[in-house]
Amino acid sequence: MKEWNLLLVDDEEEFVSTLAERLTMRGMRVRTALDGESALRMVEDDPPHVVLLDVLMPGMGGLEVLRVIKKLHPETQVILLTGHGSTRDGMEGMRHGAFDYLTKPLKIEDLMAKLEEAVAGKGLK
Repeated sequence: MKEWNLLLVDDEEEFVSTLAERLTMRGMRVRTALDGESALRMVEDDPPHVVLLDVLMPGMGGLEVLRVIKKLHPETQVILLTGHGSTRDGMEGMRHGAFDYLTKPLKIEDLMAKLEEAVAGKGLK
């Protein structure tokens, strides 16, 4: 597996640090952001292969961040993270260009499979 450039965006700091550590151990280059504005700056500075993006965040929400990312970098794959079993926001995100969505809590195996699908869609392996 090549080193994938991944951006993880979620306002839950403990979730972000734990997941980033688990993904780094699997050979990914992971950057993190705790809000939408920071995430957009990071995307602009160094567009990632994949963005894992929480839908519900204070300030700029995930769907708004998704729209900006897809407008500026349509080739960047975005996987939305929804909580509480809510699929409505995930499906709305897919209408705006998200690759897919996953519900929290995440199973690392499901996340890895979805990441592999996303990067395969970009021609990476």
